[in-house]
Amino acid sequence: MILITVVELNPVLNLEGPYTLKYAQAMTEFSKADWNSMVTEEIIPFLEWEWLSALEESGSTAPITGWYPLHLSLWKKDKLLAAAPLYLKNHSEGEFVWDYFWAKASASMGRPWYPKLIGTVPATPAEGYRFLFAPDEDPAALNRILLDTAEAFCRKSGVRGLHFLFADAAWAAWSGSLTERSYDGWKHSRFVWDNTFSDFQEYLSRFNKNQRKNIRKEYHRHEEQGIELTIIEGDDADRRCFDHIFDLYSRTNDKFLPWDARWVNKFFFSLIEQHFRHRTVFSQARRKVLSEKDVPEENKNPLALAMMFRKGNRIWGRYWGACEDIRDLHFAVCYYAPMDYCIREKILYFDPGIGSPHKIRRGFRVDFDHSYHKFFDPVLEMLFKTNIGMVNWHEENAIAELNRELPYKNTMQEVFHNIL
Repeated sequence: MILITVVELNPVLNLEGPYTLKYAQAMTEFSKADWNSMVTEEIIPFLEWEWLSALEESGSTAPITGWYPLHLSLWKKDKLLAAAPLYLKNHSEGEFVWDYFWAKASASMGRPWYPKLIGTVPATPAEGYRFLFAPDEDPAALNRILLDTAEAFCRKSGVRGLHFLFADAAWAAWSGSLTERSYDGWKHSRFVWDNTFSDFQEYLSRFNKNQRKNIRKEYHRHEEQGIELTIIEGDDADRRCFDHIFDLYSRTNDKFLPWDARWVNKFFFSLIEQHFRHRTVFSQARRKVLSEKDVPEENKNPLALAMMFRKGNRIWGRYWGACEDIRDLHFAVCYYAPMDYCIREKILYFDPGIGSPHKIRRGFRVDFDHSYHKFFDPVLEMLFKTNIGMVNWHEENAIAELNRELPYKNTMQEVFHNIL
């Protein structure tokens, strides 16, 4: 069933004066220049036109995979004033906010959880989703118009809930925004590394003696294995990197069935190469060679790659894979080489991606992500409000427990060890 037909959708809604609201079912209905003029430097790169368009054009997050774009925009004649990237869905795949237990509970009460309308960056867990506004407009007023319209659509069409995932907490707290509208907040965990270091040695100095030794071994083991590590910024990257990352990413997913997360296809990476390489950074591992001309063509592909995206002083690790399972290569390519790069480039924030508590042992702390939820069925609203406090309490405790495991040195213990 095509969810967009739940209601007879009028793509243009007239307001008073020269203002109109429009629903778009593809990013291609917006010009890249108009859209990106609203994505200012502090806004995450995954809300830029190139990223969202690549997801849709490639078929990664499109109706064929159960993602129905329903982007809401506000115009003054031909000028784009505001936009909300939204998707209508009848499943929860590719969201990284696992609401399956809520859906199961609602089904047991005889209430469907779907369809739902979500505001999110599809297929990547990056904090910072928000609505977009033209720089010279009143964002709070426009924000209220978009939220009013999205909520009215849900009520009219029978959409069960409106969900904003990995939302910008500051945007949610605006006057008249999510918290004032009684959206319920759900806390999630994410790993983050804060770069406050002048060099890699200073980063190491934070750890206790045993973990410093362990990190040095993990980072430099590739030298014993005849492997070289390189950071390649997107504009300098060989096409081989973009071609090969999908195969490596797929191999990673094959290893973690049924917990894989293969939400993007090969065409997506081709579009990123064409239109978004300026935001891309690769951490690459290759076998050391004496001369490139002596290497067979098939052996010139990277041994391992981590694909990251940079904007300003922030960087996000998204995709990783290796041709072979080599001891500690994952830590070197995905964590230590990017950290070294962040220190050199004075990048302050590194989000390595979700999952894997072993990040704690390498100095990544756990922080909160937030999603915000509103329901248009009083039974679902009661279910969520009754239980979300306990769900958040458990998440807060799990995060605190993980952060207690950060292997930072105790100064007195370190002195004692050095004396011995």
